[in-house]
Amino acid sequence: MDTLCSLSGLDPLWDWNQTWYTHNPELSNCFQNTVLVWAPCIYLWVLSPFYCLHLYCHGRGRLPLSSLCSAKLLLGFFLASFGFVEFFYILLERRQEIQQHLVFLLSPVIRSLTVVLAVCMIHWERVRGCRSSVFLFFFWLLGVVCSLIPLHAKVQLAVDQGLSPDIVRYLAFFSYFALQLAQLFLSCFADRAPSGKAVLKNACPVQDASFLSKILFWWFSGLLFKGYRSPLQAEDLWSLREEDTSEKIISDLEEEWTAECTKLQQQENHLSTSIALGSRLPEQAQFLRKIQKEQSSGFCLLRTLARSFGPYFLTGTLCLMVHDAFMFSVPQVLSLLLGFMKDEDAPLWKGYFYASLMFLLSCLQSIFNHQYTYTCFTVGMRVKTAVMGLVYRKSLVVNSAARRTCTVGEIVNLVSADTQKLMDFVVYFNAVWLAPIEVTLCLFFLWQHLGPSALAGIATVIFIFPLNGFIARKRSKLQEIQMKYMDGRVKLMNEILNGIKILKFYAWEKAFLEQVLGYREKELKTLKKSQILYSVSIASFNSSSFLIAFAMFGVYVLIDDKNILDAQKIFVSMALINILKTPLSQLPFAMSTTMQALVSLKRLGKFLCQDELKPDNVTRESFKSDVDGVVFENGTFSWSKDGPPCLKRISVRVPCGSLVAVVGHVGSGKSSLLSAMLGETEKRSGAVSVKGSVAYVPQQAWIQNASLQDNILFGREKKESWYQRVLEACALLPDLDNLPAGDTTEIGEKGLNLSGGQKQRVSLARAVYRKADVYLLDDPLSAVDAHVGQHIFNKVIGPRGILRDKTRILVTHGMSFLPQADLILVLVDGEISERGSYQELLNRNGAFADFIHTFASSERKECFSEASQRGSRRLSVRLSVTEYMPFSRDLSQEQLISGDTNSITIEPLPDSDEDHIQEDLGKLTKADKARIGRVKLEMYIEYFHTIGLPLIVSIVFLYAFQQAASLSYNYWLSLWADQPVINGTQLNTDLKLGVYGALGFAQGIAIFGTTVAISLGCIIASRHLHLELLNNVLHSPMSFFETTPSGNLFNRFAKEIDAIDNMIPDGLKMMLGYFFKLMEVCIIVLMATPFAAVIILPMAFLYGFIQSFYVATSCQLRRLESVSRSPIYTHLNETVQGASVIRAFNEQSRFIMGVNHKVDQNQTAYFPRFVATRWLGVNLEFLGNGIVLAASILSVMAKGTLSPGMVGLAVSHSLQVTGFLSWIVRSWTDVENNIVSVERVKEYADTPKEAAWTIEGSSLPPSWPQKGTIEFHDYGLQYRKGLELALKGISVHIKEREKIGIVGRTGAGKSSLALGIFRILEAAKGQIFIDGINIAEIGLHDLRSRITIIPQDPVLFSGSLRMNLDPFDAYTDEDVWNALELAHLKNFVSELPDKLNHECSEGGENLSLGQRQLVCLARALLRKTKILVLDEATAALDLETDTLIQSTIRSQFEDCAVLTIAHRLNTIMDYTKVIVMDKGHVVEMDSPSNLIAKRGQFYYMCREAGLL
Repeated sequence: MDTLCSLSGLDPLWDWNQTWYTHNPELSNCFQNTVLVWAPCIYLWVLSPFYCLHLYCHGRGRLPLSSLCSAKLLLGFFLASFGFVEFFYILLERRQEIQQHLVFLLSPVIRSLTVVLAVCMIHWERVRGCRSSVFLFFFWLLGVVCSLIPLHAKVQLAVDQGLSPDIVRYLAFFSYFALQLAQLFLSCFADRAPSGKAVLKNACPVQDASFLSKILFWWFSGLLFKGYRSPLQAEDLWSLREEDTSEKIISDLEEEWTAECTKLQQQENHLSTSIALGSRLPEQAQFLRKIQKEQSSGFCLLRTLARSFGPYFLTGTLCLMVHDAFMFSVPQVLSLLLGFMKDEDAPLWKGYFYASLMFLLSCLQSIFNHQYTYTCFTVGMRVKTAVMGLVYRKSLVVNSAARRTCTVGEIVNLVSADTQKLMDFVVYFNAVWLAPIEVTLCLFFLWQHLGPSALAGIATVIFIFPLNGFIARKRSKLQEIQMKYMDGRVKLMNEILNGIKILKFYAWEKAFLEQVLGYREKELKTLKKSQILYSVSIASFNSSSFLIAFAMFGVYVLIDDKNILDAQKIFVSMALINILKTPLSQLPFAMSTTMQALVSLKRLGKFLCQDELKPDNVTRESFKSDVDGVVFENGTFSWSKDGPPCLKRISVRVPCGSLVAVVGHVGSGKSSLLSAMLGETEKRSGAVSVKGSVAYVPQQAWIQNASLQDNILFGREKKESWYQRVLEACALLPDLDNLPAGDTTEIGEKGLNLSGGQKQRVSLARAVYRKADVYLLDDPLSAVDAHVGQHIFNKVIGPRGILRDKTRILVTHGMSFLPQADLILVLVDGEISERGSYQELLNRNGAFADFIHTFASSERKECFSEASQRGSRRLSVRLSVTEYMPFSRDLSQEQLISGDTNSITIEPLPDSDEDHIQEDLGKLTKADKARIGRVKLEMYIEYFHTIGLPLIVSIVFLYAFQQAASLSYNYWLSLWADQPVINGTQLNTDLKLGVYGALGFAQGIAIFGTTVAISLGCIIASRHLHLELLNNVLHSPMSFFETTPSGNLFNRFAKEIDAIDNMIPDGLKMMLGYFFKLMEVCIIVLMATPFAAVIILPMAFLYGFIQSFYVATSCQLRRLESVSRSPIYTHLNETVQGASVIRAFNEQSRFIMGVNHKVDQNQTAYFPRFVATRWLGVNLEFLGNGIVLAASILSVMAKGTLSPGMVGLAVSHSLQVTGFLSWIVRSWTDVENNIVSVERVKEYADTPKEAAWTIEGSSLPPSWPQKGTIEFHDYGLQYRKGLELALKGISVHIKEREKIGIVGRTGAGKSSLALGIFRILEAAKGQIFIDGINIAEIGLHDLRSRITIIPQDPVLFSGSLRMNLDPFDAYTDEDVWNALELAHLKNFVSELPDKLNHECSEGGENLSLGQRQLVCLARALLRKTKILVLDEATAALDLETDTLIQSTIRSQFEDCAVLTIAHRLNTIMDYTKVIVMDKGHVVEMDSPSNLIAKRGQFYYMCREAGLL
């Protein structure tokens, strides 16, 4: 190169005296005309083949020729022509001495050819759809940077000599530079999207953003402006990018996961076969295998996620490594700057050069750091979507045995808590392996400065690491324990919310409140231990920089007096130690999140590897009318692989179009038979085949929280004429007239605002509308009134019904329907004991015939009584897994308005709202709404008020003390650095080291004190807030639960309480810690250079502006994200409970699409949330880097007056400002975002509450009511203020020991009467007196605990059987056994291994519906109050048991007043009186015989029921 330059008469390529050792540095002409011209050209020529290949492989469609692209091409053409013009000019002007101008001749040609290549690249990018080119941006940037030095030289030359000597070349260069600058400017913008591509509504602007906008996150500014001007709404948010949508993510991942599961299953099978046949593994070995399977399933899940998201994650990791390179360069430049300050002869430009270089490196460090974090959060978001999708899909296919091991609460926890742990793991995982490397590099550079003394630092690190490793392990164990308690609490809350009606009827709220608080106390106790350990960890890490410095400086000065600690050694070492703090502080957190993620992966893997329903349980074939519709061939079935069989030796052929009735005792396996046809049971042997599509009506109706119409259509298109026929056949038309918005009325969760009969009819209508080939009907007529049951049988199921040509399998207890069945199957203990038509079975004189003769001698009387039930010879009711049905979980809250549809009429709307009437009328549940605007100051005051003033004062004092100690020891170091050196040594090093050590240790103790104080304060607040939320919810009236989706409440108790427990304390620790550190840095910088105040003050205002700009949007995004999370949980909850119905109707794909949509809605709010943090980080750090630049430049300017020690102190601390400022705003935002959880938890404090549970000083006699008389005085009741009365002017006197039957059509107000007695609804007018005491004047618990109801829907809670009977432990075991004996459960309970301590599963799933009903009867018998209300309480029992129960009630409650809300008139014909209700009025009241004689409404009802 030198030869080429010398030929052209130029200086050598490089000369140190000209460039570095001079007061006016400049590069040689040779360097300017060769290297600086050729460098961008080499970059383009070398990399363009690879770039072209990349574009070829990743084309996105041709872009239209835009004005931007045209401008780039035009400028490129001009740039290329300049080079050629210059080449020909030199050729013509200097052709005689061409040898001397070779360099000047070559450079323009190379440059022009390169520009031609760049123009070709612009065109190729357009063809391949590249809208913003990173590659060409760097080419133009490199070109401009390389042209700056020749530009400076040419300007300087022009100033010195004028333009005249070579004016053409000057103009050519200046024009070329200007065009290059224009190209650089144009490459900062993105081109238009390809034409013809579908444009998403409100598409995410990142796709239209240029490269520069992407790296600086400027594309996000639009949303921030919008959020600053007015609070953001859901519709303001952008649509998700395609690669972030559930559909895209899960479709790719599902295949991978299925392959992994298959591999795992094969390993499991291989292990099983390798064990010798007939041998049994010892229990320990079995347990170990189970643990091993759980762990390997967790690793399989991790491997699958890594395959899908690993490549994108690795690009982020690359950014992190580049960031680290820049991070380690900064201390090296600081070392050079401090060397410059010490060297009195150093030229001033070097100082400015170092200061600028430090600023540039800091900026690049910021950019790469935020790109890495953005990548991590994007991957985290996708992992969350993937895991939620997998869990949801799995919940649709797990078999019944697996389903019993994981409750709804646990599944919801998997998608809430565990997915969050995985997201944290993605963000912090790299720290696990990179932190040790960063620590090693720091120690290597420290060795360079301090020699072997750096080993003392290593020793300190070695001490800190194991300590924190031990703490991380302990905390991981504690976290597992805490999660277990949290699971228990959340599961119990789920049951409480689902069974709230029973809790209120029985006044059991206190017992369950204490159970929840028991879990909560254990959870908080574990959390406290974990937080104290964490405080030790934080204290050791925050003091780590001091401990390392103290050890290294101490050893350095003590091993040799000649070792001098000057500013360069101290502050470069301190800068390196500050870098060291980041990996050291991240490591425990990274280890902790990794441990937590492994626990979560294990939990997720365990659930995702649960056994699924086998497709071969049932053979499904296409429909053929000439073959049997359902065929069983010697089938044996069980509910689990290892469980006892629930059906044995079943062989049946059901011809197409026939009606088969299945009868049998409670627990005989009737529902199991239908489950076997659906493939819900485990097939042990034999075969089942079903021809054609299936529709299924479960024993307990499963209703979605949607409109009535949506429940019936169930995803099908509406065909008006068929729809109307179905409504008419299922007797739903009269109900539609009563519903406020007809069939568009929204049905509450689990059908809350429908009666039991209405729910069952909607469930039936759903099946009928489907037009399936095979109908499986599990006792659909037991919950409906007699005349309705007959109507439905005639119009739908029977030989003349609309299903007459379909194959119908009807489980029934109604004898009146049996004569019309083509085939009757009698089940006893899971086997078919008899089969044949009604007449054939009667003629056989078997058990069936005996039963008919015994219980139906008056056939005429029993005719039409749809709920008379069949039984077998066996009277004992046995517990068996046979009646365990996944679909029959009774989580439905017992109907609030059983049969009273007036309940949901709503207040008349003003005329102006007429347009919205139809839309709003049917609305029942309130969607979770996001509050808008900033969190109010009162919310903070309230939160801190619960912590308590003394604790807050001590926290602030400890922080101030901690920072004062830190400031003191840092200032002490700068004084030590400036200490003069006498005879090669420094004086009093022992004293200096002692003072330094004392101040540092004082700071460490203060850090531990502050973190413990904050943790304890936040636990106090958390306990208080949870208790307040629990009390508020449990004191709410039933109407509150009817209108509030359980998902909303669930969200409060799970996610929001979790945020208050964990996120707020961490946020507060971080925010206060960084705030006090920032104060320290500002004081130090101002001490060094007071002039810095001129820069710091405006920057503070700018920070304030950015912070307020950001927080307004960030908080609203957090709220929107919280609100969009609740529907996911509600939907999941609903799906898990209705999984068997969804499977039966083959609607899985529709429900999966539904959950995809809900998850995407949630991610739509989550994505801008984390981008907002990146936007904030980049902008704040650029401003913070400005402070570094200011401190450095001011120090250089004041070189003569400042000591190196003070400069070192100021600059090394200003380097930390960047991080501090962005962390303050970020942690402040985190606190504000999480205070939203406090806001949401306190939301229910202002909702209406019930009356007091107990009234202090009440004079109510302990034995009240002694007689059981009830008097209604002009009693009226309404469901909401402003509505028509549901009960109107009721005046009734019920004497002691009277047995009263309450009858009436649906909606007559039968159940409203019961609700009034229990004060579930308060009186609108009039009073109710029980034994002469006005019930409105006593406490709710005093009232409800003294009277009893047996509800229509039996609700059990998970826990022991004894707890379900007597949660307060108020009765002796003997009392409990007596109650069980009277309820005909004693035999069954005494056969159980754990007797009274038998564990009931969630919702009592491991008991049959009939057995659950008997448990509810035992509750009533145990309480033995003077007033008993029965709400059609024996509908699920067979006739024998029913008859026994009725006689038990008559004998045991002989001296009590009994009120029966009767759907079946035959059960009340021997009652003292009957009250006939119609439209809220009592129309008749007398003894049954008198009423029949009067020939009023009761007479006609009896005639309809066939009793006359």
